[in-house]
Amino acid sequence: MSEFVGLAYFAEIPAVIVDVQRGGPSTGMPTRTQQSDVLKCAYLSHGDTKHVLLFPEDPHECFTMAADSLDLAERLQTPVFLMTDLDIGMNNRLCKPLVWDDNRRYDRGKVMTAAMLDSGKEFGRYLDVDGDGIPFRTYPGTHETKGAYFTRGTSKNAYATYSEAGADYQYNMQRLLKKHDFAKTLVPKPVLIPASSPARFGAIYYGSTSPSMNEALEALAQKNIFVNALRVRAFPFADEIADFVQSHSKVFVIEQNRDAQLRTLLVNEAHINPASLVSILHYDGTPITARFITGEISQIVSALNVRPIKKDKAA
Repeated sequence: MSEFVGLAYFAEIPAVIVDVQRGGPSTGMPTRTQQSDVLKCAYLSHGDTKHVLLFPEDPHECFTMAADSLDLAERLQTPVFLMTDLDIGMNNRLCKPLVWDDNRRYDRGKVMTAAMLDSGKEFGRYLDVDGDGIPFRTYPGTHETKGAYFTRGTSKNAYATYSEAGADYQYNMQRLLKKHDFAKTLVPKPVLIPASSPARFGAIYYGSTSPSMNEALEALAQKNIFVNALRVRAFPFADEIADFVQSHSKVFVIEQNRDAQLRTLLVNEAHINPASLVSILHYDGTPITARFITGEISQIVSALNVRPIKKDKAA
């Protein structure tokens, strides 16, 4: 399906794709969970491509982020991936009630109306008019004589006319990159869970790892190993993530795949020094446990010969 996703990216067609991740490659473990489609979905298609990803932690966030994904896809005019997994998709979980707000109205983004066209506003389907990389679009039948365009997967100029001129192609590719960067301001921000005492170490995690991570942080604190945690909820990454890494000597990246896919994305896209990131990987198909996370971090801290920070008795 990657070529069709690339078509939606390059022609700028809104779409929401829910990826319930499970063990691969190929058929892999079809009834087991993993977080192993992160890189695939971030760059899906041939050619230079970057997609928006959302990482819900439970059914409640699946519910809310599904609605958010529709808004993001319309506003950004691009595919948006909701990255859930089989742990969330097939198991029973306690979560907040799923309550819909009947007053909510979807955000359709930059849509040019007949009145705007009649007023003489310039329309170019792929014309960046606001500096955020997002052009205006029209709905079919908006105007009798104005605002029509041909949607194509081939290269084009700002007015949707076929063009293989290098300058036209580079214009659109740079604009798409600008739009992806602007998406940082729209996607859900990461959630910080500060340690109860000063912490040398940080931890980054995402998705269904959340309950086990919360339990592991408490277990580690009982061993005087204090860790500030940051739950990543979206890609492109917010600037706060790089700031979080820089404020710690080492940051553990906890994920459920073999190849440290989120860590790779952090290095590639957030320009983080790989030496700052320590991978903790769980990929046997079962949901990650607090015992596993606690054991791995404890071993690494011990190997680094770092003395645990003792709590202040007065505190």
